[in-house]
Amino acid sequence: MIAGAAVVVATAVGVAGALGLGGDEADSDGAGGRSSGTTRVTRGTLTDETKIDGNLGHGPQVPVPVRAEGTVTWLPQPGDTVRRGQTLLRVDDRPVVLFYGSLPMYRGLAVDGARPADGPGDGGTDARGAGDGGARGDAGGPGADGGTTGGPGDGRSDGPGSGGGTAGGTGPGNGPAGGAGPLRGMDVKQFETNLAALGYGGFTVDDTYSSLTADAVERWQQDLGLPPTGTVGIRDVVYAPGPVRIAGTTVRVGAEAGGEPLTYTSTSRMVVVDAPAADMGWAKRGTEVTVDLPDGRSVKGRVSRIGTEAAPARGDAPEGAGATDGGAAENATVQVVVTFADQEALGRLEGGPVTVRYVSRERRNVLTVPVAALVALAEGGHGLELAGGAGDAGTGGPGRFVPVETGLFADGRVEVSGPGVREGMKVRIPR
Repeated sequence: MIAGAAVVVATAVGVAGALGLGGDEADSDGAGGRSSGTTRVTRGTLTDETKIDGNLGHGPQVPVPVRAEGTVTWLPQPGDTVRRGQTLLRVDDRPVVLFYGSLPMYRGLAVDGARPADGPGDGGTDARGAGDGGARGDAGGPGADGGTTGGPGDGRSDGPGSGGGTAGGTGPGNGPAGGAGPLRGMDVKQFETNLAALGYGGFTVDDTYSSLTADAVERWQQDLGLPPTGTVGIRDVVYAPGPVRIAGTTVRVGAEAGGEPLTYTSTSRMVVVDAPAADMGWAKRGTEVTVDLPDGRSVKGRVSRIGTEAAPARGDAPEGAGATDGGAAENATVQVVVTFADQEALGRLEGGPVTVRYVSRERRNVLTVPVAALVALAEGGHGLELAGGAGDAGTGGPGRFVPVETGLFADGRVEVSGPGVREGMKVRIPR
């Protein structure tokens, strides 16, 4: 669950100082003096951080679309990690295997467009139902065209009036490119890349599903305990970007498969925050942030993803929140995901509330003093009381005040500027 956003400014700004009247009072460090210490004007970088609540976990849940039809016979447990070549679930005691890639499994894969046999009546890429055309004239239907050789009634036809031959026709319900040559496409290359990564070689990884690819598939199928057909159906493989962590299941063993029976998350830990939509200037890909963990440690992370839609802030009641009084629109949030290059830095924590700190403002190469060194001048504005001393010739004696312009307040210091201010100047800190 993502924690609600609670934004606070990390450095509360408050001017602490005495009222400087500009008189010629004696310089005293004793009990009667105005000052309890001195400091110097320094040059450096001043940064102001903003804090926002977030939640450490494994990121958003993603549903797993499964094309297999039948009875679920095995499911993984929430929290299990599934990697390339491993089983996501079993349907009719047949494994549905995880491969890595961005393309979904949208068609069956076979040599010369021959169709895998996944079930009757599927007029898609992997059915072997009535009326389908197939390789070698295996599954011609009424009205199907003949192949490149053989006439009507030849070959191994399964339906009345089908045309035989070495390749199926192109009648209604035929498989992909029946008899049109080798099956090609980026989905083939994606599949072959996974097959080779699992150690099944003997073919060239390209966009063509060749007989050598089919030979490797047969070896893979034997290792899975499946009949070595050399063809792959759309029910056999599910693609994900990489290893997945099972988040939950929506069905039970014994239920019908299909739809989205599983959800998964990344195996890497990350932080999700609901950032105020009105303050998204900091949220850019690659922005470095600091994450304070529940155990007191802090780690560095980077913004990796930024949502494209705003949502009402968690806890906002939709009733009565109209455009006239702000309501949900005013408090809308956008989801921001922070990832970590060093997962080990997170220790053993798997989840929990965290605080994300990011730099909201920064001033480089500026003069700064502690906020406590500022004094309010009688004529208005702020100033610094000079401390004087042997190392500060030309700055004037104690009791002299230099007016300054203030800039960024951050981390207990304040940016100061003005014609009478220089680096190294010694000033008093009033009590």
